[in-house]
Amino acid sequence: MTQKLILALPKGRILDQVMPILERCDIQPEDAFFNDKDRGLRFTTNHAHLDIIRVRAFDVATFVAFGAAQLGIVGSDVIEEFRYEELFSPLSLGIGKCRLSVAMKSNDPEKKNPKSWSHINIATKYPNLTRKHFANKGIQAECIKLSGAMEIAPNLDLCRHIVDLVESGSTLKANGLEEIETILDVSSYLVVNKTASKVMQSDIDGWIERFRSALR
Repeated sequence: MTQKLILALPKGRILDQVMPILERCDIQPEDAFFNDKDRGLRFTTNHAHLDIIRVRAFDVATFVAFGAAQLGIVGSDVIEEFRYEELFSPLSLGIGKCRLSVAMKSNDPEKKNPKSWSHINIATKYPNLTRKHFANKGIQAECIKLSGAMEIAPNLDLCRHIVDLVESGSTLKANGLEEIETILDVSSYLVVNKTASKVMQSDIDGWIERFRSALR
């Protein structure tokens, strides 16, 4: 009997971009998946040996890396933040494109002279990427971990800098912030658990190829 595979999908903005790819892969979730009032997190599909779980984008990588799911779709920002050894990303999906950027208040005089920074406080949910980026510049970054509403932090004097995902920049502008520099260009990848790819090689390889064909 074939072991059931679990595909972890991210909640939020990326999910809408994922769905056309799933359709081209002939993956049809059960009706409850599309019901906004349904509180379920695990769903069957039209494939008897494939289920879907829908979790926070940050958690997709963790579920796959620890083997709770064998496949997942996740942004390169999350892959680089955690750098799980059990995770590999065989395929770029070309969706979810944005950038991880440093931002400050538009009228902050410090933003004009970043070479003067030596020790800064930064609000972010990417402490590892943030510390690494600034350490390479010889700057000590003290990260204040937030899960959201990053843009309000400088206006409440929690910090002067933030590191967050940016698409159009309109949210930054609406909160009086300005991008200073880009840390990472971000897009979404199909990720796979390394152990599962060996134990269930035929099944995993089959799904990777199906996703690859869907992108052609």
